[in-house]
Amino acid sequence: MKKAANKKNPVKSAIRISLLVLVSLIIGLNVYTINASRIAGDAIPMPLGVGAAVVLSGSMEPELSVGDLLIVAQRKNYHVGDVVVYQDGTLAVTHRIVTVTGDEVITQGDANNTPDRPITMKQLKGGVVLAIPFLGYAVNAIKTPLGTLCILALAIFLLERSFHAEKQKDAEELDAIRAEIERLKMQQNNP
Repeated sequence: MKKAANKKNPVKSAIRISLLVLVSLIIGLNVYTINASRIAGDAIPMPLGVGAAVVLSGSMEPELSVGDLLIVAQRKNYHVGDVVVYQDGTLAVTHRIVTVTGDEVITQGDANNTPDRPITMKQLKGGVVLAIPFLGYAVNAIKTPLGTLCILALAIFLLERSFHAEKQKDAEELDAIRAEIERLKMQQNNP
């Protein structure tokens, strides 16, 4: 008689756990971002000195395009030529530094003809360390309530599908064990 596999599939368990962690992170980051922007007025939350921004205009063409996802990191020093993100009211602006004078910084979009109005170093959120083309569209979609609900619904569907498949496999194994027991009983009763 075959021994029944009593252990769960570790790969499926790891996938389930990873999926739950991913969904939790997405929902947690969305709640954090909403709170930071609406309550604290922070255009780009920077937990641990790192944040993300999405390019919304063509002012930095051709280096940065609409829909690019930017990874932004705080720095101790900023220099002429650095591409930075700064907060202007409730908006995040991504432009290049053209002048630094003491605490005053002047930026300008690469595609713009005129520089921006001066800002202070305190307004700088950080420098752009990485730009990922087109991923900003997906991030913006996920950040909407509908996007978050879709991610949550997809995760629940995938988890339910996985649990259903595992339950069906367990039922088949149980049926095989029952059939083997019946076969052994019949064999014992009919020597």
